[in-house]
Formats: sequence, C-alpha cells, structure tokens
Amino acid sequence: MGFDTSKADNSLFIRHREDALLYVLVYVDDIIVTGSDSQEIDKFVKTLDGQFALKDLGQLSYFLGIEVKHTSNGIVLSQTKYIRDLLQKVAMDRSNALPTPMVANNRLTAEEGSPLEDEHQYRSIVGALQYIVITRPDIAYSVNKVCQFMHKPLTGHLKAVKRILRYLQGTMNYGLQFTRASKFLLEGYSDASWGSDIDDRRSTSGYCIFLGGNPVSWSSKKQHVVSRSTAEAEYRSVAHVTAEMTWIQSLLTELRVPSLPKALIWCDSSAAIAVAGNPVMHSKFKHVELDIFFVREKVAAGVVQVGHVPGTHQLADILTKPLSASGFNRFRDLLRVVNTN
Repeated sequence: MGFDTSKADNSLFIRHREDALLYVLVYVDDIIVTGSDSQEIDKFVKTLDGQFALKDLGQLSYFLGIEVKHTSNGIVLSQTKYIRDLLQKVAMDRSNALPTPMVANNRLTAEEGSPLEDEHQYRSIVGALQYIVITRPDIAYSVNKVCQFMHKPLTGHLKAVKRILRYLQGTMNYGLQFTRASKFLLEGYSDASWGSDIDDRRSTSGYCIFLGGNPVSWSSKKQHVVSRSTAEAEYRSVAHVTAEMTWIQSLLTELRVPSLPKALIWCDSSAAIAVAGNPVMHSKFKHVELDIFFVREKVAAGVVQVGHVPGTHQLADILTKPLSASGFNRFRDLLRVVNTN
C-alpha cells in the first residue's frame, strides 16, 4: 500500500503521495486513520475492508479507553469511563472528593505504615492510575510517587493511592484540551525538586512539552543518582526534556510538518542555564559530563534554546512536588486540563 514505518514510533505508518498525506496508527486490531485528503482516507478504508473483516466506526470518538470529544476549535481527550469503572472496581465510587491528589508538602517514605494484606490490589490500582496519566498530567507526580513502593507497599502508601482516587472522583470529567493554534512553536518547561526523596535523597525531575500551546508530552520521575546541588538536579532535568524534544522533532519531520522555529526550554535555574550555553566545563559538573555535552550539542546546533522562567511561572512545578490547592489548580489550568462538561 506504499506505507513507511515511522522510525520514531513503530506503531505509526505514513504514506506520502504527491500532495496527499496519510497516517495510520495501529494497536493490535484497533486502527486510527487520518490524513490531509478525505478521499484518500476513504479509498484506504475501502481497500482495507476488501482484505479484512473491518468495522468502520466513523469519526474518532473512543480509542483504547480514551474518549475524544470534538469541539468547535479542537478536541478534548478524557478517560471518564475508565476512571468511573476503576472507582467502582475498588468500591470507591461513592467516596468524598478531595481537591488535590496529594497533601501539600507530603513526603512519603519506604517505611510508611504496616504491610498490606493484598499487595496485588495495590499494584493493580497503581497500574491503572499510570494509564490515566496519559490524559491527566495533573496526577503525574502523585502517581509517580506511589509507583516507587510497588515492591513493598505499606498501609501509608495505600492511603496515598486512595487520596488520588478521591481526587479523581471529583474530577473524572476532566480531560486534556487541544485547540487550533496560529503559532506552531515547540517549547518545554523543565524543573527539579532537589533531594526531595527522604529515603535516598534523590531528586525528582519534571517536564511538560507544548506544541502550538497544546500539551503533547510530560513526565515526573525520580532521578537515578543523587545530585550534589540544585543546579545539578535542574540540569539533569534539562537533559531529560531535551532528549524528549529531540524525539518529537524527529517525529514531526516524519509527519512532514513544516520547519518549526528553534525549540525553547524554560528553566528556573540560572546556574543550569549558564552551564547549557557555556563551552567551558566547570569542575563542579564534571560528573554529569554526558548530560552537559548532550544539551550543549543541541544548543550549539540550533536545535534548542534554554531560557529563564520565574519560579512562579514554572509549569513543571506541578510535576515535581505536591502543591496547595490554589497553586495546584493554577498549574492544572495551564496544563490545559479542563472540565469536559
């Protein structure tokens, strides 16, 4: 059929013929088809129908537990049914809702309570929460935190999981909003919470990436090694977001997206920004040499530019620590997580 497999994503297939582009995304026997020419899409669906038992569900509205709501200016992705089913499964569908997924300044430790009678239930719920993060970056930090105790969950960890569920009980109709944009800019926000893990003093990295003002990638993850300073922790986070943005740029090139302006990375650490643009290796950063040269190479090549953003406007803050309700709601809105009703 003339399709090429994407190098950035093996489940994506791309066909380019003259002025017509066709994209096919495949997961087992579920398929999404889109492109620049509706006639080409119809022809492909008919060809596929002639070779396989095919059921055309029309305009995309549901895919792998993700609901797609079409609006006048874009779409909203949500997992309302998936969340509702999860709450019913664990008998929390009538629980009282809470305003945030985690108590502000809460720091879970490995010794948080007594052993659970059913560790499998804990792992099952947390696994489901990880899937919900696909459309809910607002719970990414909390879910990442409870994931760290999968090997030995205790009662205190289960209590934290139940708080996330109670937050979802009140926000199950929320989803991720995507709107048309006049400026097609790729920009990311990078942050780190230095030494925030009480058990091993490793830092938490967080980033969120926007394309045309719409969120397309986010992460909250504990760093693999201990950072000796705030600047070092922040720089490791910059390296993480740089790698992800490089992958996104590769994908956009395959999708035949017109050349974008230089990607921007916003960081609230002046020291990390200085290291990114300084060709001289500082003695305090020799042990993170690979991260330094990776980011510098991308900066020198004009692929990315690292700039400063005040801490009060650092969107990735919600991905590195638990916040108060007011701060949490403000950043949740900026992440484009909205009520779909």
